[in-house]
Amino acid sequence: MAKHSGVKDIVEYSFLHVFANDRTIDAGELAFLEKLALEDGVIDDDEKRVLHNIFSRVSEQTVSPEVWREICRFKRAYGID
Repeated sequence: MAKHSGVKDIVEYSFLHVFANDRTIDAGELAFLEKLALEDGVIDDDEKRVLHNIFSRVSEQTVSPEVWREICRFKRAYGID
C-alpha cells in the first residue's frame, strides 16, 4: 500500500474552513484535522510541520479548554513541536 501524505488536505482544510470563519479551532475542526493527518496511520514530517504551523496560530486563550488539552495531547503523542 502506498503511503499517502495528507499535507495538502490539511493545508486546504485549515485555511478554507478553520481560519476562514473565526480564526480559531473548535473541537469538530480539530477532530477533522486529526483524521486527515492520521488517514494513513502515520504523521509524516511534512504533516507535522503543517500541523505545528496551524497549532501555533492559536493559544490557550483563543480556544476552549477541551480543545487546548486535545491539541497538547495530540502534539505530545505524535511529536509535533
